[in-house]
Amino acid sequence: MESPARESPPLLRDLFPACAIAFAYFLLLMVTSTRYGYFRDALYYLACSHHLAWGYVDQPPLIVFFAWLVRHTIGTSLPALLFLPAAAGAARIVFTAYFARELGAGRFGCALAATLSAASGVWHVIDHQLAMNAFEPLFWTGCAFVILRMIRTARPKLWLWFGLIAGFGVENKYSMAAFALCLLAAMLLTSARKFLFSPWILAGGGVALLIFLPNLIWNIQHHWPFVELMHNIRESGRDIVLSPVAFLGQQILIMGLTGFPVWITGLVWYLFAKEARAYRVFGWAFLFTVGFFLMMHGKNYYSAPIYPLIFAAAGVAVERFTGRVAVRRANLARTFLKPVAFGLPLAGVALLLPVTLPILPVATYLRYQSHLPFAVPRSEHYHMGSPLPQHYSDEFGWIEMVEAAARAYHSLSPAQQAQTAIFGNNYGQAAAIDFFGPLYGLPRAISGHQSYFLWGPRNYTGESIIVLGGDYESTRSHFASCEVVPTEENPYALERKPVLLCFGLKENLQTLWPELKNWD
Repeated sequence: MESPARESPPLLRDLFPACAIAFAYFLLLMVTSTRYGYFRDALYYLACSHHLAWGYVDQPPLIVFFAWLVRHTIGTSLPALLFLPAAAGAARIVFTAYFARELGAGRFGCALAATLSAASGVWHVIDHQLAMNAFEPLFWTGCAFVILRMIRTARPKLWLWFGLIAGFGVENKYSMAAFALCLLAAMLLTSARKFLFSPWILAGGGVALLIFLPNLIWNIQHHWPFVELMHNIRESGRDIVLSPVAFLGQQILIMGLTGFPVWITGLVWYLFAKEARAYRVFGWAFLFTVGFFLMMHGKNYYSAPIYPLIFAAAGVAVERFTGRVAVRRANLARTFLKPVAFGLPLAGVALLLPVTLPILPVATYLRYQSHLPFAVPRSEHYHMGSPLPQHYSDEFGWIEMVEAAARAYHSLSPAQQAQTAIFGNNYGQAAAIDFFGPLYGLPRAISGHQSYFLWGPRNYTGESIIVLGGDYESTRSHFASCEVVPTEENPYALERKPVLLCFGLKENLQTLWPELKNWD
């Protein structure tokens, strides 16, 4: 049971520095929200929000609901789209500090945990996009926090809360299930295993299943499209497969290279500290989770949501170490160790901030990038064609592409326009038409890529099609004629393939549609 040996300091006192850090983090994200442009995936989620369903080919439904909510409340400006992910990032920082407090940290430890969470460059990238990844650590840390409270209070009834959080976590991103399994496996190796043999865990599992059930039914009805998608991605070799050394090296880089000596103490504390024996489960859960994504050749940020647990423990470990040093050498702890603990992660994030947040003009950023001692990691082979990292390059080129499509569309007679489809070879191109197109008098796009395939070709038959991003020779072979539409290329864009105006599809689009499915 939880020990009442000493009265806990007021919660607000311990978390006030963390709240201040989180607020500053939120402001930084919002101030930079209007730099560059709309990210590809955000445009796609907005397109999906016009087709509300219990599932989509490449994600569960929660992020689409968030997009629908934002679209119907605060709008679709860049600050509006970034409000929820920025708020989720701020919440992650406070939650990390709260986790540290529950582990036994005081004000200093909570502040350090919050600093580590705010100074991890990968979160600047993730929280600057409307995407499911920004919300993921709240669900992962929430499940771990339930286990932590269960350990401290010996209340297995808390499995109901675990199931509730995990259920919504799976509706946000399927990797929630992988983390939950890693966490449960870690419990088997520690004294926390006793909580696994409780009927309440079945009740919690029932809650999670009930929340996940609508998406499960959708997947069954649509023959498991996400499983097919994952299979196709592996078969196509789309993603860059990292060696174990490269994967672990990138973990350190994206979480803060200079802060590594500070935050790694959290893992050491979990695994070896005597006072952390009851919390060993989180150290093992970290190793299992990182190991899982390493073996599955996951992208470097897939394991990022586990790190708040490590940052929280680092706050405890450093606070207790400096406390012991302070007993013997107060000046050393006060004037050296504590400032260094904060300074190392902050120095790293300050030096690399242009890589993770759009604070520089693009030309200036490219000059800055050319002087970096390392190459900014890329996760897909397709990304190698851009001078910018993918999280920047996918924000350029959409307007130029839509304008080219509009020129082609408005060059046609009204009768031809009525039967002209705009076909995107990928969901980014199609979603850009759907978002920007109404400003240019364009109809909504069609595509065979991801969930667009499920929405079908509508009433188009193929008399004329504006093809976005198609290879001229291969596209030309399917039509009576094709012409390249003059396009002002954006040198920073990932999308640089031509816009084609094609006439006379050799097969009716309605019958051809099943062959256009592209789940990759």
